[in-house]
Amino acid sequence: MGQRREIAAVYAAGIVQGLALVTFPAASAIFTSAAHYGLSSEEFGGMFLPQALTAVGASLLGAGLNRRLGTRRIYLLGLGADLLSMVLLVVSRFVAGTHALAYGILLAATAALGLGFGLTVPALNTLAAAFFPRKVDSAVLVLNALLGLGTALAPIFVALFVDLGTWWGLPVLVAVLITGLLASSLRLPLEEGVAGATAHGQRGKVSLPGRFWVYAAFALLYGIVETMNGTWATLYMTRDLGATTGFASLALTVFWGTATAGRVLFAAIEKWFPARLTYRCLPVVSALALAITAYLPRADPSLGVLSFALAGLGCSALLPLTISFGHQEMPTIAASVPGGMIAGYQMGYGLAAFGVGPLQELAGLALRTIFGGTAAVALTMAALALVTLRREDAPATDRRSPEPRS
Repeated sequence: MGQRREIAAVYAAGIVQGLALVTFPAASAIFTSAAHYGLSSEEFGGMFLPQALTAVGASLLGAGLNRRLGTRRIYLLGLGADLLSMVLLVVSRFVAGTHALAYGILLAATAALGLGFGLTVPALNTLAAAFFPRKVDSAVLVLNALLGLGTALAPIFVALFVDLGTWWGLPVLVAVLITGLLASSLRLPLEEGVAGATAHGQRGKVSLPGRFWVYAAFALLYGIVETMNGTWATLYMTRDLGATTGFASLALTVFWGTATAGRVLFAAIEKWFPARLTYRCLPVVSALALAITAYLPRADPSLGVLSFALAGLGCSALLPLTISFGHQEMPTIAASVPGGMIAGYQMGYGLAAFGVGPLQELAGLALRTIFGGTAAVALTMAALALVTLRREDAPATDRRSPEPRS
């Protein structure tokens, strides 16, 4: 019974973290509207630079902090940082008319969100893998599917609150949910679930093998591909395809929705469609979706919804599988793998979130051109997947430990 409560808390935290993560991109029309914050494309992209930096730093330091503080404390600290981010976002609306002050608060808010994401998500992945050591792929896929559910719900809530004239309702809602999670998680041990799974090979200085960097490179490229869709979809729909704000929110919701559904689907059909085959196929699907998005006609935004649906499917299982494959293949540094993968992902996130603005405003590239160029990044992922999974004859699943306590 005790472990069930722990598992419920961990998976619920995945949903809430997803909501928090997409709160800022989902409100892009608010941030760039002259009636609200009036940010330029470059300023909007720059908002995510502190998030990427703090997320990378937290993820890289996570393994060392985990040895000193324990997974439970890291998880709680991450939730606390997420809560601070939502509070700062709400506060920023009261000074939106003072551009410099409002933008400074937004930068602090995204920095706090990056810290929360960088601490919480590796901890959640570690806990999920430890709770179900015989089903690591499925456990991590389901956790990330719930995280994806949160990301899919965020644009819906933003559209709803915008219609009600209170766009800031989403950060208030997320803050309430985080507060509830903190209150319930404080009464749970959590640490016991990872004690046996991460005890060996985790003391002292950790030496990272070459294979670790291959997985990390894949995660970085994935971060670029996902962020092009997840952060810039709304602006692309409204500015390039002439969609309404509501229709643009629908495209973003569909992207995260199919990403979530794909994670559930590939976890369910793993027996018939192996995870390694999924890992090789999905980058190609992502490349196809990005190419289609780049050539969409301006007069039909409904096609944009379909292309972002395909993009979501292409992104769906790639990051959780990167984490689970690395976790299984490198058990002696198991506590370092989730943080390292999230750090790589956030580096890619930062490159795409911050880099698109300068490419548009300084280099004069159209957003659709940048989408098309990102297809080459997805194809590079496809090539790297072949390298990452070259050792078919020695699957790490043979090294899994028994089921945890009941």
